[in-house]
Amino acid sequence: MDSIDLRLIDLLRENARSSYAELARKVGLSAPAVHERVGKLEATGTIRGYQADVDHEALGLGVTALIGIIEDSGADTDDVLAAVRAMPEVESCYFMAGVESYQLTVRVGTIAELEQLIVRINRTPGVASTRTAIALSTKWENRPQPGVTS
Repeated sequence: MDSIDLRLIDLLRENARSSYAELARKVGLSAPAVHERVGKLEATGTIRGYQADVDHEALGLGVTALIGIIEDSGADTDDVLAAVRAMPEVESCYFMAGVESYQLTVRVGTIAELEQLIVRINRTPGVASTRTAIALSTKWENRPQPGVTS
């Protein structure tokens, strides 16, 4: 991966709907050359997909929470992960160092729905306990790291 590939990734993170011609103008290559490079980045898994940036409140998902899961000592990690993966409210799951085994980002419509989700998670075999923090507002998320192509 060279500096042009890194620049293309930055440009696509800013606007995944950019045309190959527009990308080509910005990196100084032809559109077919950019198409080939982006195709290779996709084929190698460097670019895994393209998502829409949505207003979660407009979708009825105005409550965002971070839930830490503490596994019990005899937990089957694969079973816990499979159960969490099956919960559509879970947007992301991180394996953690420290007391908590996993940190989940969840989105629900109401505090009552969050309560129901926490109960479901706590009833999952292998989960010893959870710790939840509710986001009061989102200042930003999914921000690209500055200077990746510098």
